[in-house]
This record gives sequence, C-alpha cells and structure tokens, in this order.
Amino acid sequence: MTELYELYQQVILDHNKKPRNFHRMETASAKSEGFNPLCGDRLIVYVQLEGDQIKDISFEGSGCAISKASASLMTESVKGKSKAEIEALFKRVHQMLTAPPDTVIDVEGLGKLAAFSGVREFPVRVKCATLAWHTLNSALQGQKEPVTTE
Repeated sequence: MTELYELYQQVILDHNKKPRNFHRMETASAKSEGFNPLCGDRLIVYVQLEGDQIKDISFEGSGCAISKASASLMTESVKGKSKAEIEALFKRVHQMLTAPPDTVIDVEGLGKLAAFSGVREFPVRVKCATLAWHTLNSALQGQKEPVTTE
C-alpha cells in the first residue's frame, strides 16, 4: 500500500470515528432521507440555504465507515457552495468513484474527497460513498420521498 493510500485510509477512519457536522438541524430549510439497502446505511441530510448557497449542512444516521466518512467529508466540502458548484463537484466525485481501476484520475481540487479514490476498486462500496451525495441532491431539489441507492 502506498503512503498516499495509507493517508487516505486514515482520513476515512478519522471521519468515521469523529464525523463532522453530525447532528440534527432544527432550523433546516430542506432535508432528505437516504437509504442504501445493500449495506444498511441510513442517513438524513439537513441543509440551511441562503439564496442559492448552502449556509449550513449537517447529517445524522448510521452506516458503514465509508458511508459515514463520505457524509462527513461531503458536508465539509459543500458548505458555502452554490447548487451549481455542488452539482459540478458531485459529478467529479462520481467520476472518481466509478472510473475503471486502471484509469488515471485527476483529483486536483477535490481536497480530502480524494480519500475515496480507492473505493473504485471495490464497486459494491460505491453506493456507500455516494449515498450522502444523492441524499443532498434530493434535499436541494425539495423531494419528499426517501432516496435509495437501488
């Protein structure tokens, strides 16, 4: 294992053990629930919007280490961003997660989200890593039905 992958693994373990923005948000202007039946991950994403930008974001729920760390890192990455910026960021994250393992990926600008670049080697875990993103997208679109990865 390379030093970079060891660092990435430490980032994921740290965010799983001590997730950031992990709490209910009573003043949320939007929220959505997500479920990954394959792994049992279940979370709720809360968003406080100010115009088109996310002023604050949090989540709560339970799931595997990848799911919880992904939600934690996502909340840190999208705070203060516009809906368009978030959509563009999710496209880059999704490409990183679903690219064939032998593809060279440009992780420039992804920050700590690059910690999930190794997930593409384990396709069954992609849904764990994307659940929070799909749930955030649902909240931003005002959907009321829970999101599922299936």
